[in-house]
Amino acid sequence: MDSRQESNIVIELALLVALATLWGGSYTFIKLGVATIPPLTLIAARTALAGVLLLIVMRARGVNMPTDAATWQRFAFQAVLNSVIPWTLIAWGERHVDAALATILNSAAPIFTFLLTAIVTRHETTTPRKLFGVVAGMAGICLIVGVDAFHGLGSGLVAEAAIVAATICYACAAIFGRSFGGLDPMAPAAGSLLAGAAVLIPASLVIEQPWTLSPSQSSVLALLALAVFSTAAAFAIYFRLIQTLGSVGTTAQAYLRVPIGVAISVAFLGETLSRTAWLGLACVVVGVAAMTIPARRPASARMS
Repeated sequence: MDSRQESNIVIELALLVALATLWGGSYTFIKLGVATIPPLTLIAARTALAGVLLLIVMRARGVNMPTDAATWQRFAFQAVLNSVIPWTLIAWGERHVDAALATILNSAAPIFTFLLTAIVTRHETTTPRKLFGVVAGMAGICLIVGVDAFHGLGSGLVAEAAIVAATICYACAAIFGRSFGGLDPMAPAAGSLLAGAAVLIPASLVIEQPWTLSPSQSSVLALLALAVFSTAAAFAIYFRLIQTLGSVGTTAQAYLRVPIGVAISVAFLGETLSRTAWLGLACVVVGVAAMTIPARRPASARMS
């Protein structure tokens, strides 16, 4: 391996860490945003700003958006699964639970993706390591959510359930997203964001009357950071890594994102985790890693 190849690898790995940081930090941005901006309005602004920014990036790359109605109907369905429902649930949930817990609970998307794949589509094989990952990840979720369950259905438990529901939506979106194979990867991202904004903006206007709000400066800055960095910039990095590291290598951000996201919320929001939550964090990281890290091939297979 020459110095140029080594340099390229270092750059791509740095971008992978940057992606995990941007997505891990989104939970802190959401927590700051919903302090004075209602969930629907926050997510409507996030999707609209990020969608427009991605359109600008696509124009700079010379990529055109599809114009047929059938594709935009699929964009709209993807938006419901990937942004409208889950982002709103997470934003609402973070009004009642810490960003660190939201980060951990939401990181289990690969686990639910595997479960839905095994039960519904069955397009991937079941391996002992993946089953171990499912067991470890579900144990982590139970450690986090289960403790509150013994204290009755309080707002904390309901909010945690909402974030888990958002995670299941992400899993469904990941499976449905396989249908966009013939498009430039950025087109479904931009299209689904714009379709989501078309749903969320009217809902925000009717339900939350955003013109009556007086958001704080920190909430506005968090919203801008969420849209520009954790959505538009993160998607741009993600699609580059898909081309350079491949889809399997890029999924490494799933288990990098958890400790990074928790560290950000602890450092900047002063949050703390209970002992059971720390155990849950460890189980989820192990589970997601087992689900996403590619298995090593035998030496004989590599040499053939």
